[in-house]
Amino acid sequence: MQTMTHDTNTIPAIDDERWQAVLRRDGNRDGEFVFAVDSTGIYCRPSCPARRPRPEHVRFFSSPSAAERAGYRACRRCRPHATTTLREDLAARAAAWIDEHLDERQTLARMGEALGVSPGHLQRSFTRAMGVSPRAYAAARRLETAKAEMRAGADVTSALHTAGYGSSSRFYEQANSALGMPPSSYRRGGEGMTIRFGTAASAMGRVLVAATELGICAASIGDNDGALEAALRSEFPRAAIARDDEAVRDWLDAMLEHLRQRRGIVALPLDVMGTPFQRSVWRALRAIPEGERRSYAEVAAEIGKPSAARAVAAACAANPVALVIPCHRVVRGDGGLGGYRWGVERKRALLNAEERAP
Repeated sequence: MQTMTHDTNTIPAIDDERWQAVLRRDGNRDGEFVFAVDSTGIYCRPSCPARRPRPEHVRFFSSPSAAERAGYRACRRCRPHATTTLREDLAARAAAWIDEHLDERQTLARMGEALGVSPGHLQRSFTRAMGVSPRAYAAARRLETAKAEMRAGADVTSALHTAGYGSSSRFYEQANSALGMPPSSYRRGGEGMTIRFGTAASAMGRVLVAATELGICAASIGDNDGALEAALRSEFPRAAIARDDEAVRDWLDAMLEHLRQRRGIVALPLDVMGTPFQRSVWRALRAIPEGERRSYAEVAAEIGKPSAARAVAAACAANPVALVIPCHRVVRGDGGLGGYRWGVERKRALLNAEERAP
């Protein structure tokens, strides 16, 4: 039997754990290595859909360039040298199809037929690449469309049909859950809702906490009260927003105490908007112990979506409540800080303070 070479190491292919990944067509290993076939002179991704070769003809390389230096050429089917995977390409095409057909009845079978793949393959590829299922993605896009229509002045019924909801009950069920307020109130910029807020000084700058009767709807850090209040009013332009430091005193004090003494924030009640995927990310963030960090990829793996690191980063950026959902504890895989909604320097300061705390 021939042996396979991983650049410099020699080990029988059939005994290498990467061979099992190739047999599984494991798309999660794409980018980690490529496998080359001596009998064809071609190298592929682990997820390549082509027929599997005999293991004695297989060699592994850490990168496409290493395989090409050894004299192999790239597979035209799986395009292992491309910057995106076939799975990501399929997910992007599927997302575009969903966006174009929001007002129609969507099924995996219909979508798979349009894209030329099986429903099962489409479901798996989309979920791994996007971090949510096609159904959840479509639901989130419908809600986003409805929100945009309502913010533009459309009534709830018109927004419902424009967004492609099949029934009003389904619309209200999802909207109430995701908006944290009746959809008609959101359409009117929070009209009919009462939001109270308070501000205070902290080592990180000014802190604002705002809440409805259900819980905290915004918690932000900034340079001055005027900018913080303006951002709150921009999100809910027709809500009854009033400064009431006493109404939010306990919650504001909890955040200030956390910043002063590095004591953990208790499980404060939240009334925030978010897609199912965002909420799953936010739950994972609240479970990260103080003083520890996680990479975006680690959080993605924690919620069962190992290929959704970019989507995790987007969910962190959409976090409306600083500190309560500690997105500052999520960093890049290379150790870089990444972004932060309230400024990278504040993120650095928060992390440094947590690491110094006893």
